[in-house]
Amino acid sequence: MAETRLPVIDVGPLRSGGDPDGVAREIESACRDTGFFYVTGHGIPGDLLARMDTAARAFFALPEAEKLAIAMRHAGPAWRGYFPLGGELTAGRPDRKEGIYFGEELPDGDPRTGLPLHGRNLFPAGDLRGAVLDYIAALTGLAQDVMRGVARSLDLPADYFAAGYTRVPTVLFRIFHYPPQPPDTDDWGVGEHTDYGLLTLLAQDPNGGLAVRTPAGWVDAPPLPGTFVCNIGDMLERLTGGWYRSTLHRVRNVSGNERLSYPFFFDPDFLAEVPPLPGRARTTATGEPRWDGADPVAFTGSYGDYLTAKVAKVFPELWG
Repeated sequence: MAETRLPVIDVGPLRSGGDPDGVAREIESACRDTGFFYVTGHGIPGDLLARMDTAARAFFALPEAEKLAIAMRHAGPAWRGYFPLGGELTAGRPDRKEGIYFGEELPDGDPRTGLPLHGRNLFPAGDLRGAVLDYIAALTGLAQDVMRGVARSLDLPADYFAAGYTRVPTVLFRIFHYPPQPPDTDDWGVGEHTDYGLLTLLAQDPNGGLAVRTPAGWVDAPPLPGTFVCNIGDMLERLTGGWYRSTLHRVRNVSGNERLSYPFFFDPDFLAEVPPLPGRARTTATGEPRWDGADPVAFTGSYGDYLTAKVAKVFPELWG
């Protein structure tokens, strides 16, 4: 097993209905230190990820013309579908990856249809549709469980988020393919960034490439079998007034192999405003500037406002 300097947390008690407080203190320590940790005891079957990995690799092996049949431009404001190598920007610079954007598959008549980043997914022919929808459902449940631990880590009731901000969560899922790149390149698979919402659950293949900026400097987050990498996003930083901070991270694939990763983003209700948590919560702003100079604590408006402003910079040609 690869070595890592990031903590590994067994979230089994959060799933089983057991006492979450021991797990919560581990989550608090991780969120205060690095903003990243590995999740074990999650209960997600390995064959589910294997199904998706097989179908995803088959898709990315297609000629680009076939992949572009589900290009994001066909999805309108739902912002779903395929983008080619270099089609996504981080800090204004093209990433060295291609990928597919997915979200919750809304039924006909759902009132959220028509909102940016909501609606129907674009799926290729084959097995990817079933695997993706099953995976989104499973990871949504796991994310709610992890948020129970986050709530207790802040001295809030375990169901604080599930009864409020994530009762109707914004759920986004991506599959990214990183071609191999030489070790001396200046290009990044994904440049330095923080995530936008509450938390991210990442499955990654054995090839690695993820790095995290901690107070002690950049450290690798190598793939550990049977785990997800979990990190907190800008909205959890905002809710806690800076007690927890979303952490810069980046990807460079120098393994010599094709790399696939599967980030699942679990975010607040798209229409909800995200004010600081109530005074009873464990929150204390540090007063120190973030490593990237950003300040999500100062943001006003709904989460949808924040998210669409961010995504418009990632895909400027889709913003209309």
